[in-house]
Amino acid sequence: MSMASSSSDEDAQYVPSPIKKHKMGKAISGEYWVLANVRSRQLLQHTRRHTRWLLQNKNVKKKSFRDLFDEFAKNAVRRHVHSIWFRREIPTIDKIHQAVSADDNLPSISRTNLFHLLKDLDFRYCKRSRNSAMAEKNEIVDWRRMYLENIKKYREDGRHIYFLDETWVNAGDCTSKTWVDTIVGSHRDAFLKGLSTGAVNPSGKGKRLIVLHIGSEDGFLPGGLLCFESKKNTSDYHDEMNGDTFREWMEGILPLLKPNSVIVVDNASYHSVTIDKAPSSHTLKADIIKWLENKGEVINHSMVIPQLLLRVKRLKPLHKKYVIDELVKANNHTILRLPPYHCELNPIELVISLVIKGIKRVNAEKWQNFISHTNKLEKQFYEVDNIIDEVLSAEKSDNLLMTLTGDTSSETDSDSD
Repeated sequence: MSMASSSSDEDAQYVPSPIKKHKMGKAISGEYWVLANVRSRQLLQHTRRHTRWLLQNKNVKKKSFRDLFDEFAKNAVRRHVHSIWFRREIPTIDKIHQAVSADDNLPSISRTNLFHLLKDLDFRYCKRSRNSAMAEKNEIVDWRRMYLENIKKYREDGRHIYFLDETWVNAGDCTSKTWVDTIVGSHRDAFLKGLSTGAVNPSGKGKRLIVLHIGSEDGFLPGGLLCFESKKNTSDYHDEMNGDTFREWMEGILPLLKPNSVIVVDNASYHSVTIDKAPSSHTLKADIIKWLENKGEVINHSMVIPQLLLRVKRLKPLHKKYVIDELVKANNHTILRLPPYHCELNPIELVISLVIKGIKRVNAEKWQNFISHTNKLEKQFYEVDNIIDEVLSAEKSDNLLMTLTGDTSSETDSDSD
């Protein structure tokens, strides 16, 4: 046995191992990767030759969900949330997503992106013991309630209410085409519920015009139109409208208004130029101290900038004045500002597409219809806040009852800002 085993070991010593290198010393496995790299280069060159359009479009930026949802689409989402409250149900993110997805007039959006969109609209996520609801931030609700109460009071006082807005159109689009108000072709049309039709934005061909106008239940104000040619190729007219242009226009139309009128405006930057702008973190320390002392504050000059800015933050709301508000007030009129993200409360928004087709078509009768439609929305907004209070209060009562009867679950509220 030992001899056989010894013979087997001797035979094993003569079995040659696999050749792993060429005579030149290069590894065989490396040859495979050389061939693979050559083939990869050939495929890449072929792709570049025959699919040049792919390379030409590689820098095209994909539109995000924020680009797809314009102001009317965003407000349609808000109305879907409110419609759930009107059914006296808790608007969870799943219910909202289901409603938005079922709306053929709205772009498709994922559940996650819808959550971010609602955050953009100043909704907050309220975590509760049984349900998690999307509710608007307290500041937005407060602003809206104040607006609705003020405009209701102004109407009861018999004050004439004007609404103004800006947009841009293309000179080539202002033609006398046939207008049919029974076709719903966009979220704007769905929002108007048949009151008007038209594209959300002009086509982009021809000269671009910036248009600013003001109107009321009497129709557009004669002499109130401001129209000038845009110098920039941008889809945002806010780039060219500024505080000085808007103030000069306002000075010109104030004598044309009825006495003691109310002017409804949104919160565009050129509507909100402040007098004596408050300091910020970019302001020099000496200028911050000067601003505070001009407001009657006694300042210790050894205070650091963060301390001074806290004083500014406390005083800022007390001394915030707008150029336009003071100008209008001096002429015995009143400015009323829309709450953020509520363009549907401005009836002039309903006539934007008609302005593109021709201003003469928007007569007093159409204005009265638009304002009547807006009045209904005002009542709905006012009612939905009361319903939200009732639903949430009822839920709290149910949770308290469950706790008293032995359910140890507790309610927690979390406001995500």
